[in-house]
Amino acid sequence: MIRHLVLFKLNEGVDRDDPRVVEGVAAFRALGGRIDEVRFWEFGSNITDRPIAHDFAINSAVDDADALQRYLEHPAHQAGVALWREFATWVVADYEF
Repeated sequence: MIRHLVLFKLNEGVDRDDPRVVEGVAAFRALGGRIDEVRFWEFGSNITDRPIAHDFAINSAVDDADALQRYLEHPAHQAGVALWREFATWVVADYEF
């Protein structure tokens, strides 16, 4: 199995109630149920106000590297990424467990 972790940081001046963020959150909340390769899916909002903290996180899992690639190329994933590019940056870690 591969764990796929993503941490999102909103761009300077962008708030969580920005309509773009609201749309992006809705897209990623639903994403795990829309892609067959996803075995585990969590999407959540950070609950602390520490300056080092990111604003949102995805914790997900897929079976293997091929499944990860299919997930990354899936149209629903690509559509969500396109939304988030407008208002956030992110970091990713993929590891086997």
